[in-house]
Amino acid sequence: MQSSRSDHPNNKEDFAVVFEEQFSAVYNYVYARILHRERTEDLVSEIFIKAMKHYDSFDPSIASVKTWLVNIARNTLIDEFRKSSRAQVYSLDADTEFVEPSELDEYPIMQSPVNQEAQAILAKLSDSERELIGMIYFEGLSNPEIGEILRINAKAVSERHRRLLAKCRKLEAGKSLWDFL
Repeated sequence: MQSSRSDHPNNKEDFAVVFEEQFSAVYNYVYARILHRERTEDLVSEIFIKAMKHYDSFDPSIASVKTWLVNIARNTLIDEFRKSSRAQVYSLDADTEFVEPSELDEYPIMQSPVNQEAQAILAKLSDSERELIGMIYFEGLSNPEIGEILRINAKAVSERHRRLLAKCRKLEAGKSLWDFL
């Protein structure tokens, strides 16, 4: 007898619900890592295509759908970074220059000076630091969930988060957006 799980949909209509509920979180996670709107849109599409193809193998007893999608997004980004490691445009090194949002940016949220300053601070962080920020603030994952993804314990996640906040405060202290450009 096959058990039916309401939390494990097997048809495309149910995946559409997952897509609808998780799109913003995945988009924000990817954007926080690469800070490039058009490339984020391409990668998020790729992530959801991969997720849809493998949705039948998703097991909610192993991880939440959000954790599962973050793992797919993380692996997709790792692959992307490997492919474009020689390209400066998507480099996530600490030396990455802040790219001013386009005046034609269709997302009004990026026209806010506060959000531009946040983007400038993110651009000064390492890839792994942006990844942690994305998991905590954009994905809303708990320390144990993040620990599962990063293969570290929840206490280590908490300590990394504490140090990262201190670093962001130091970057932000007494500076305006123009100090980051």
